[in-house]
Amino acid sequence: MSTVRISVNGVLPSRNVPAEILIVVFKQFAIAFIHSGVALILPVIGFGLATSAVALASFDRLSSEVLDVAPPSARVSGAPGEMTIRQRACRSVPAREVRRRIVDVAVQEWGYFGFSIVDRTNPRTGPGVRRAFSRPPRLGAAESVRVADSIAGYWTVTPDGGWILDRQNRTWNGPSGGAARWRDPWSAAFVSWVMCEGGLGDTSRFRYAIAHHVYIDQAIRARDDGASRAAYTAYDVGETAIEPGDLLCTARRGAYRTLDERRRHLGDSARTHCDIVVKVDETSERILAIGGNVRGSVRLKLLPAVRRHGGVLRPIDQSMIPGGRSVFAHLKLRADPIEADALENSPTIRALRDRGSTGRLSVVAPH
Repeated sequence: MSTVRISVNGVLPSRNVPAEILIVVFKQFAIAFIHSGVALILPVIGFGLATSAVALASFDRLSSEVLDVAPPSARVSGAPGEMTIRQRACRSVPAREVRRRIVDVAVQEWGYFGFSIVDRTNPRTGPGVRRAFSRPPRLGAAESVRVADSIAGYWTVTPDGGWILDRQNRTWNGPSGGAARWRDPWSAAFVSWVMCEGGLGDTSRFRYAIAHHVYIDQAIRARDDGASRAAYTAYDVGETAIEPGDLLCTARRGAYRTLDERRRHLGDSARTHCDIVVKVDETSERILAIGGNVRGSVRLKLLPAVRRHGGVLRPIDQSMIPGGRSVFAHLKLRADPIEADALENSPTIRALRDRGSTGRLSVVAPH
């Protein structure tokens, strides 16, 4: 085992990412201990990372003795093309456990999909720039087949999951087989499954849905009527402190900037996306959030943040940057608080760190 120091992605990172990270090499793989203490598996080619959009090694889900989570794949049966739903129920846990459990479930899925990171803190600027951020590659054929039943499992908690899975089966029976891309965006299904497995129980607490605007509207109504049992309450960005387990939501059509703009269209369809906050990094002024169907995968986003006039840390509005968006809704979880660096304390990251410290690391090379 040896150590080297390399620049992140082979280029100078933004001010929010350390210029160097310590790499502990295990053959063609490495454990990267970032300045915050987070450990990530990274593939190494020679003494540098593979590309600026790194293909990361996946990490098996933990045993139920370590983290009591039923994998989404257990909710379906059959191969792609013949897949059916076998389970829809959601678990309920005490409110004091919900916030940590949501973070732990989301982090485990991030690991299963390969610890991919999307850095939004260092946009490209200048004449002719059409897209300010690098786009990570979509999953390859083998990886698409590997995660097919997991994504199918996300859909099972939504009321429309059955017909969506039927439609995807027809796609899988086409020329691309199990490697075919999903016909329907599954980011809201991912969030819904995390909340279901996270312990929010029935739909009075969370509206499991195939579209984000359904549970965004539920949180707005919860804020307005004050008597709702909904687990989330909607706030404009900057109104209240962001915590792990909260949701940050953006929109494309319509391009909302405030909750009031959405209030005028409650119940109407909208192209929205929400990510699950897993860490609030006060020191580096950034927020780390995990989302589904981010270029066809579960990925961690590094979001730049700012504190204005001594207020709370809030995401920076990037709507004026090519490819950037504005967070228009902060959905606050009604649950006991946990530490801001819950990501580092999640069972997945602890297990990853433990395997790295003992020198035992078993991973499959990315294709």
